[in-house]
Amino acid sequence: MGSIVREWVGFQQFPAATQEKLVEFFSKLKQKNMNTMTVLVLGKGGVGKSSTVNSLIGEQVVRVSPFQAEGLRPVMVSRTMGGFTINIIDTPGLVEAGYVNHQALELIKGFLVNKTIDVMLYVDRLDVYRVDEMDKQVVRAISQSFGKEIWSKSLLVLTHAQFSPPDELSYEAFSSTRSESLLKTIRAGAKIRKHEFEEFPVPVVFAENSGRCNKNEKEEKVLPNGEVWIQNLVKTITDVATNQKKAILIDQKMVDGSYSDDRGKKLIPLIIGVQYFIVKMIQKAIRNDIRTSGRPL
Repeated sequence: MGSIVREWVGFQQFPAATQEKLVEFFSKLKQKNMNTMTVLVLGKGGVGKSSTVNSLIGEQVVRVSPFQAEGLRPVMVSRTMGGFTINIIDTPGLVEAGYVNHQALELIKGFLVNKTIDVMLYVDRLDVYRVDEMDKQVVRAISQSFGKEIWSKSLLVLTHAQFSPPDELSYEAFSSTRSESLLKTIRAGAKIRKHEFEEFPVPVVFAENSGRCNKNEKEEKVLPNGEVWIQNLVKTITDVATNQKKAILIDQKMVDGSYSDDRGKKLIPLIIGVQYFIVKMIQKAIRNDIRTSGRPL
């Protein structure tokens, strides 16, 4: 299942200052011999995945409706400009009726077979006050499906960032606390060791996809902390794409069964061997008991 690569018309919709910066970032990728970049967008439903895809492309490429269920299948949007191609893969939400939607994960894996993921955006909302067990389960499910290595090629995108925290908290304090609690959940859910996480931390970017986002004098969308968020998001995507870690190839083996299944299969001969020796020892003990009691076998 591919995608038609179209000329990136939406690029012209960005303010001139943003266009200039984006060209600079994409040139950096081309210098590293990356003429194509594939970005996978994952997260729960209703967190703003599709809206973030539309903001990145500068066009309404994925339908977003507050009154309609989101897409049930992954969609890949491909745009090309000046010899550089960006592929962004939007996906269905990973939670259904209070449980991790493993069917959605299987669909996503099937769609991604033989594709290489350069960057994964894990999307959630900034304007949420707590992290719960479901967040940990979603992280665990992603890690089991794609390997925990995917987190070293990922960034955390927190949407709905044009947001006023409760009176007693500053914007910086709230966004920092929210980010830290989600990063802690990613580390725990993916079982990433502290030193690994420090070496390749998951960067955090804030996003505001709605039309009410404030703008600066250059007409660029800015957050309450003054950050020009679209160019900051693209810069961070570029940084992750070019870090020292390998991109994630989704091969057939990964699609057929997660890593834990492979480990389990390797243990089967060992378990059978142990069971065989236990049975032999029990048989020997029974024979010895019969012998010492003086009864014939």
